[in-house]
Amino acid sequence: MLEESRLVHLTWLHLHHRDITGRQMHDLLRLRHQVFVIEQECPDYADIDGLDVAGDTHHVLGLDGDRLVAVSRVLSPGLHGERVRIGRVVVAPEGRGTGVGHQLMAETLALCEQQWPGHPILLSAQAHLTDYYGRYGFVAVGEVYLEDDIPHLDMVRPG
Repeated sequence: MLEESRLVHLTWLHLHHRDITGRQMHDLLRLRHQVFVIEQECPDYADIDGLDVAGDTHHVLGLDGDRLVAVSRVLSPGLHGERVRIGRVVVAPEGRGTGVGHQLMAETLALCEQQWPGHPILLSAQAHLTDYYGRYGFVAVGEVYLEDDIPHLDMVRPG
């Protein structure tokens, strides 16, 4: 597990998909596969959907040295609906409970504000994380639905 004191030293990258190296893309897909497919036991999860490299998609990567510890994906307005959309939010097991998730959200929201100031932001939250995302100004909209047999709820942060 990461030491609490080392978290300040994570390197955060905000990258347009065109600027991601092959190694970085490999590492982010591997981490997402580890969590979404293996850990959450969703063998049919369609992670590779073409949106990682579409339009103005950006990725936020949190690195401990050369090891990827956290990642999120941000879709530009118009790519998947009219709002900015945060998704594929993942913290590696060794980073959980250490504040990495909060750092990841802060970095992701900073990217959103830098790229699309004032735009509302949508995310699809696992239902048990609605209070967590609520801390960042997201409010639940609509009804709970199942995605890969996991209850989810859409949440919006007004622009």
